[in-house]
Amino acid sequence: MNSELESSLKSIETENYIDRIFFRPVGFIIAKALKNTGITPNMVTIFSIFVGSAAGIFFYFPYSISFALLGILFLIMANILDCVDGQLARLTGIKSEIGRILDGFAGDFWFFLIYIAFIHRSNIEFDTWLFIPVAFLAAYNHTNQAGLTDYYKTLHLMFVNKDKGKEFESSESIKARVAKMPKGVNKFFSRFYILYTINQERQTPELQKMLKRFKEKYGDNLPDDVRLSFKAKSLKLMPLLDILTFNGRTIVLFISVLFNVVWVYLFWEIVVLAAVKIIAQRKHEKICKSFE
Repeated sequence: MNSELESSLKSIETENYIDRIFFRPVGFIIAKALKNTGITPNMVTIFSIFVGSAAGIFFYFPYSISFALLGILFLIMANILDCVDGQLARLTGIKSEIGRILDGFAGDFWFFLIYIAFIHRSNIEFDTWLFIPVAFLAAYNHTNQAGLTDYYKTLHLMFVNKDKGKEFESSESIKARVAKMPKGVNKFFSRFYILYTINQERQTPELQKMLKRFKEKYGDNLPDDVRLSFKAKSLKLMPLLDILTFNGRTIVLFISVLFNVVWVYLFWEIVVLAAVKIIAQRKHEKICKSFE
């Protein structure tokens, strides 16, 4: 990976294999082409919402190999755009509070429509509405899994170096910043980000205790030996966390829609990914507790 491409990433350590060999390089090419056009990262994010939504629309219709392939194509395109907005932000230095929140909302919205589509498809196939609670449970699990994975990966960046770890914030610091914001779109959406962060903190009690201990003992100057020790342990969890990312999720999703067995994806989400999340969560909490 060339240095220019790597500079457009948060950190190579938190990127999974498929992102490194496909999504990020393609995203970088597009981001570089857009760099001096006046197109902002937020514009790209908003466009990605429409592109990703098309996947849900195609998956909604009764099974057709053409619709299945089009839905897959649009979801891949949406994820490329999801890479582009972040890479463009780092290439241009154009970053905003609303941009980060929109970026998270985009992916959630694509999958919300996909779950709605799968409810419809399952009702047609099995003639029952029992898949409504199943799909909503899958969506709930998905949201928690994605939030926790993002939290752990952003935390890891804080132990790479201070500059990369700036995005890792506590709910209290976000509240303090939002309180000073003028009324408007940023403040409105930032309130939702506070709730999102509170949910992440609620799921990670040992991590919160560790961060509190570090703050009390070291202030803002974490010793290199502590930083490197935590980073090494955290890095070992990245392959497990990668299963909970877009790529780990969509490999099974694509197989499900291609073979018209969408219930397989719901099972994958509710059972397999839920188990992976619990394992990752426990392992991470154990790492944090080891720094007592």
